[in-house]
Amino acid sequence: MPTREPIGWPLLPLPDDNGRLAWPALESSLAQQVQVILRTRPGEQLMRPTFGAGLEDFLHEPNHLTTRRRIRDRIVESLRAWERRLQVEDVAVLEVPDAPHRLRVEITYRVRRTGNLRRTGLTLEFES
Repeated sequence: MPTREPIGWPLLPLPDDNGRLAWPALESSLAQQVQVILRTRPGEQLMRPTFGAGLEDFLHEPNHLTTRRRIRDRIVESLRAWERRLQVEDVAVLEVPDAPHRLRVEITYRVRRTGNLRRTGLTLEFES
């Protein structure tokens, strides 16, 4: 029977050759956490029933200005509530040219500790 690789971080952290655990850098950690917040539905995480932006709630709605504004507001609200290490500078929810069933979300934020501006984003696919 083949041996299985051990389950990795975060469930069972394994030290490196020097016995240290690898922690992500601040900016990497923030980028990862923004994605987690955006992709999580409220109720998915145990002990934090309101965590997440719940963007899937919008996937059956029409792709028009009101929906895009509601998505933007939900993102700003969720990031402010769940990630104190950053300050939201701008959230743009944009139509994708020649793809009416897609939206592009671009987020600009400032890392509070360093003052650095960072950007991240994702594309949402609406039901056709």
